[in-house]
Amino acid sequence: MKTKLGISPELLGAALYFTGLISIIPLVVMAGYVLIVEENEWLKKTAVKAVGVVIFFAILSSVVGLVSNSTSLLSDFVSLFRGTLSLGWLNRILSICRTAISLVQALLLLLLGFMALKQGDIKLGSVDKVIEKGM
Repeated sequence: MKTKLGISPELLGAALYFTGLISIIPLVVMAGYVLIVEENEWLKKTAVKAVGVVIFFAILSSVVGLVSNSTSLLSDFVSLFRGTLSLGWLNRILSICRTAISLVQALLLLLLGFMALKQGDIKLGSVDKVIEKGM
């Protein structure tokens, strides 16, 4: 069975995950195409899961960024009163967290992409529950 693009669903599913490594905009366009045009249920779930994984990690990274910005704001506030507050250690930890989040996202998308070539999948708990509930 082939998609309407003339390629296998497995190849298109893998392309969705690999596109998530590059940018969310082309991923959303591709996922939108799959949801609107294609009929393969596995492919539709793969499209939603790819977008869901990228959004999950974007939210996680944003939360870490928010904490980082808050520490900077706190440090600036303390300096208003001629005080000093050194949170360099916390900023280093947050930087490590951001790097780890990015690395885990890339590894997960690569693994999911290669598994999609055989219509394989990795269960991701809450992400899968949301997908099942919404589809």
